[in-house]
Amino acid sequence: MAKIELAQLLEAGVHFGHKAKRWNPKMFPHIYAERNGIHILDLIQTAQLLKVACDFSTKIAKNNKTFLFIGTKRQAAAVIAHASQRCGAFYVNHRWLGGMLTNWTTIKRRIERLKELEVQEKIDDFAAFPKKEAAGLKNELRKLQKHFNGVKEMEELPDVVIIIDQKREITAVKEAQSLNIPIITILDTNCDPSLTTLGIPANDDAVKSIKYIIDTLVDSICLGQQNILKY
Repeated sequence: MAKIELAQLLEAGVHFGHKAKRWNPKMFPHIYAERNGIHILDLIQTAQLLKVACDFSTKIAKNNKTFLFIGTKRQAAAVIAHASQRCGAFYVNHRWLGGMLTNWTTIKRRIERLKELEVQEKIDDFAAFPKKEAAGLKNELRKLQKHFNGVKEMEELPDVVIIIDQKREITAVKEAQSLNIPIITILDTNCDPSLTTLGIPANDDAVKSIKYIIDTLVDSICLGQQNILKY
């Protein structure tokens, strides 16, 4: 069971929202106060809703379901790459390409191309090609790796997506919604809670805040996975 302490949330700066003028009125129920033009989130609600998301994640993981972490902003990229590897999940942390969920068949073809190029590079580093063509293939490989390394082993659509920065990743949000894939979202004060399945009111800009929320979710996923091994 996830252990969530208010002191840790406070220390991570989870309570800091955006400037008041940038808020989404739908977040009003989750806002505790306004200080110096900045909205402050209600950490009691954050702790409660984070626990709900953690319990859900444990249950899903126990059923051997898959997770996809999405966070392409600079503050989130390294956090979700590490977190995903820790729990065997998939991730997108460079740029969301439209259709990565809704046009998965086409995306899989690009992933197969990535794997082909990686094999070729490993065999002879494209030595069989003229220098200019080999350079072009290496460039293609690097681009494909940026976009698809985190989903290279994903054989089918994920069962749950976990999103950092709803506004930035709105295309991914809409794709998941259209496919009825449950969404767990960090909800900053400029977000729309109606666009997620399970929302966690929290600062989605600070690295410490992102890391605390994501690490707590990953601990819960790992707990569910451990329960699988007991049977």
